[in-house]
Amino acid sequence: CAILIIAAGTGEFEAGISKDGQTREHALLAYTLGVKQLIVAINKMDTTKWSEDRYQEIIKETSNFIKKVGYNPKHVPFVPISGFNGDNMIEVSTNCPWYKGWEKETKSKATGKTLLEAIDAIDPPSRPTDKPLRLPLQDVYKIGGIGTVPVGRVETGIIKAGMVVTFAPAGVTTEVKSVEMHHEQLAEGVPGDNVGFNVKNVSVKEIRRGNVAGDSKNDPPKGAESFNAQSSSSTTPVRSVPVTHQSSIATLPTLLASSLSFL
Repeated sequence: CAILIIAAGTGEFEAGISKDGQTREHALLAYTLGVKQLIVAINKMDTTKWSEDRYQEIIKETSNFIKKVGYNPKHVPFVPISGFNGDNMIEVSTNCPWYKGWEKETKSKATGKTLLEAIDAIDPPSRPTDKPLRLPLQDVYKIGGIGTVPVGRVETGIIKAGMVVTFAPAGVTTEVKSVEMHHEQLAEGVPGDNVGFNVKNVSVKEIRRGNVAGDSKNDPPKGAESFNAQSSSSTTPVRSVPVTHQSSIATLPTLLASSLSFL
């Protein structure tokens, strides 16, 4: 979940939601990074003298642009707060008697008034432990006395000591000796865990950032000649014109099939 902090002050809110404003950018970044739950905290309400009209204006404008990004405003709690004074952060403020609270229309309908209550109402993420292991590597380290330790976030499946894993597209297969998170040994790593795992008889030159680890006995990952992807750009590319997509691990020739303006 992400908390989008919006300044209610005159001029501040308008600057944030302008074409190149940070509020728009942060909402888009959150969505494109896979954050599907959002809380909007409308801060500095004390500078507007807790104006209900200003609050409703901000809700209307914010709802319009987060809907374009991909969020459903009915699933998003909007909380008027004053971070400086602590209003509606943990306890309900007496400065806005017009405020009836927030409502979130999801599978488990939730209501409340404070930011803390909105945080407590976040739906727990699903952990797809039943799917084949997919663990993209963030980096690979050589640690004295231990050996080669790849690190990354478990996306699906589980990883544990004794498992035989395959790295794609490197084509390297090896056994996992141990799994750790925050310097503590784990019985198994599950989706959402950022882990480091020691592997047998593999040098740091054989695998690298961007490789994907999977269970060699359960649908191991394989390289692909092409794939479909969604990406976000600050400019509007022309459809069907070849472009190049560059990331920290690869440079790929790309053909734009269609475009959609979020903002």
